[in-house]
Amino acid sequence: MIDKQQDLPKFIKDTDNQKEENYILQDNKKTKFGATFIIIIVAVLILAVVASSMFITWE
Repeated sequence: MIDKQQDLPKFIKDTDNQKEENYILQDNKKTKFGATFIIIIVAVLILAVVASSMFITWE
């Protein structure tokens, strides 16, 4: 039996390596903006849930 090692995809594609195909995110402005935007929106939603739970009483 031959064991093949499964290569895990890299998280961010290197901009200098054009042959690399196994990646999750690219290293460019659009990806950085999108990731930052999503992180900010998720943080705001978490804060909204925490703030609203302070005003709601469960009785």
